[in-house]
Amino acid sequence: MTFAPQLPTGDPVGRARVLATVREAVLSGSEAVLRPRTIVYESWRRSLAARVDPEFGNPPQVYDRREITSVRAGHPLASVLPVLRDSLVAIADEAMHMMIVTDAEGHILWCEGQAEVRRSGEQVGLTEGMRWTEDAVGTNAMGTALAADRPVQIHSAEHLVRRYHVWTCAAAPIHDPDTGAVIGSIDITGPVRTFHPATLALVTTTARLAEAHLRAALAERDEAVRNRNLTHLLALRDEPGALLTPSGRVLASQPLGWLPERLALPPAGDRIDLGSHGEAVLEPLPEGFLLRIPRVPHRSATTLALKFLGADRPVARLAGREIRLTLRHAELLTLLALHPAGLTAEQLATELYGPTGNPVSVRGEVHRLRAQLDPHVLRTQPYRLDATVQADFLQVRAALAAGRLGEAVDGYRGALLPRSEAPAVRDEREELFAILRRMVLSRGDTHLMWQLAGIPDCAADDELTDKLLRVLPDTDPRRAVLVAGRARSAKAE
Repeated sequence: MTFAPQLPTGDPVGRARVLATVREAVLSGSEAVLRPRTIVYESWRRSLAARVDPEFGNPPQVYDRREITSVRAGHPLASVLPVLRDSLVAIADEAMHMMIVTDAEGHILWCEGQAEVRRSGEQVGLTEGMRWTEDAVGTNAMGTALAADRPVQIHSAEHLVRRYHVWTCAAAPIHDPDTGAVIGSIDITGPVRTFHPATLALVTTTARLAEAHLRAALAERDEAVRNRNLTHLLALRDEPGALLTPSGRVLASQPLGWLPERLALPPAGDRIDLGSHGEAVLEPLPEGFLLRIPRVPHRSATTLALKFLGADRPVARLAGREIRLTLRHAELLTLLALHPAGLTAEQLATELYGPTGNPVSVRGEVHRLRAQLDPHVLRTQPYRLDATVQADFLQVRAALAAGRLGEAVDGYRGALLPRSEAPAVRDEREELFAILRRMVLSRGDTHLMWQLAGIPDCAADDELTDKLLRVLPDTDPRRAVLVAGRARSAKAE
């Protein structure tokens, strides 16, 4: 092929004439004055391989007008249609163009703009419900943008099919911010004489704006999913774990940064290979997965029972033997139960006393506790419990993580070691109650709310009382109890 310097600029019709000669030469195998653009030539090859007729190709209708409404409603681009309209429709209308939005399969879902242009477009299949992929109708901005996954402008005879040589169009793909997959395209189409080189930049900018809105909406959904499912992650305590979206994105993890931003989920099964981290388990959640690395279960013949919820005078039961504990020893057992892998003296000192904690004091307390229990039950290096631990606060947390709210409320007899001021115990106490309270209020079950109201921690919970008063009928005796309690509180103040 020989080369002309360039296509005519500022003359859409003259440009169209040159492109027509190029197309005829390429299709006939003769010498052309100009090589077609690479993206156009590759699209012609794909279209011809799909047996598109360059003279009489026509788009197929996939959806009728009744079907298109439901298809639109379920498509993710419906949420950003106002953004697309604000950015393009007024400009398209004024410039004798129309805005077209497709799905990832090239089906036209929306077609809006100048009425006369729309009527002309309908005559050649540029309307809702038609499929405009390359294999259906040859080279066109929408289909080629989807096939090449890049913005593209197709002018006149760059369309493979002759009947579309009177049109010029520019389109850009739009991507799902979660998976990165193409979910559709945005296109501006009009008569050949309206060609303008800036149209492609306008369409590309609009596509990026739509993707930014989709990312913002995704971030809001991610935050809501994190809030609803964080209890599952917290229930792992010090075990590595993560909350994943159905597509494998990591929403939250502990510890922070131990996983990449996205994991390739297996097509089947509940196991995933994490390389150096070993094999992890995927537990299905309503909105994704909980990933955890399972521990090898420790089987000990010795059972240590801890009843610390609402306990002013904590007691442990070891192999059936009741042991009265000092508050400090109860705090130590709480922390070791929460960290089955064990803690060093330095870590225990921080958990018990804060940054100024002294490991020497902790070692002395642990020595006395080992003597009170059994040296074989409380191991060293690091300090850990070598027993089957049955702790009421762990059982409540596990019930919450599994969604067994009634069981959790039944098991919650009060605050965890209410007299303790150890920072880590205080944090666990407040977190456990906050999760329980939030889940009960969210579910709105009258019986569970009444149970919760009977716990001393909730004696002055105005939100809980208000919600119960709204749902309890006037004839319910529980309502009278709540009203009387509120009256006493007001009088005491």
